[in-house]
Amino acid sequence: MTTEYHDEVENDNNSFWNKETAPVYVSGVSRFRRWLFPGLTATAILLLIIVLGATGASRSSWLWSLDQKVSNLTGSLSATQQLAEGAARDVHRLKFSVESNKDELSSGQEVRRRSQRRSYRVHTCSHCVRTSLSWPEARDWCSGHGAHLAMLTTDEEWGNQQRTQAGSLWDTEGNHLSVPLVQDFVIPHTSGAYYWLGLTDQRTGEWEWVNQTPYVMNRRRWRPGQPDAWTDHGQGPGDEDCAHLLFDGRLNDLHCATKMRFICQRHGQPA
Repeated sequence: MTTEYHDEVENDNNSFWNKETAPVYVSGVSRFRRWLFPGLTATAILLLIIVLGATGASRSSWLWSLDQKVSNLTGSLSATQQLAEGAARDVHRLKFSVESNKDELSSGQEVRRRSQRRSYRVHTCSHCVRTSLSWPEARDWCSGHGAHLAMLTTDEEWGNQQRTQAGSLWDTEGNHLSVPLVQDFVIPHTSGAYYWLGLTDQRTGEWEWVNQTPYVMNRRRWRPGQPDAWTDHGQGPGDEDCAHLLFDGRLNDLHCATKMRFICQRHGQPA
């Protein structure tokens, strides 16, 4: 009697080893979730790179602009410094020029003063006043021409050694006369003519110069016996209140209405 165990066992074995695993199905949602995080991460990284790149480019542009501004400012400062140095040099040269001109001016003034002291000229009668006026008229004439009747207030203006430096004398024809000495001008060149001076006692009864400076009486300058306030002059009321130069260079008083030549004096206008 035989049995059929072998075949059944074999069939069992075949059935065990040949058993297939059932397939696993993955849905589309699961697949999407699987790639979502890496995708987002990659996108974020990409955006970060773009942002950093843009920021870097902007910062680079800003730094370049700042560098240009610094360069321009440096150039401006350098130019300003050069201008300041040039201005300082100009000021130094100008100061030196002013000092030099000042020295030259002082030297020139000194030379001029010395020249004036040495070179006063003596004019002839052709430069003398040829118009005869009363003392008030002569005073007004001189005043109208920016001058005054001559005042001989120093010894130099009377003496025969030194010449005066008081101003310039000029006549009615506009001729400037050298500052005269009585000895050098009046005596040799008046040809016996008389000249009004700016000396009078008409205002106060005391002798004073035309600018109201008191006159210090010096009898040596007057003709003997003068001034005498003589009243028999036939010139109308009043005595002799105005002084004039005689042809010998001494003083005398006459009635102020007397017509004679006169000498004007203008300070600061050397001949």
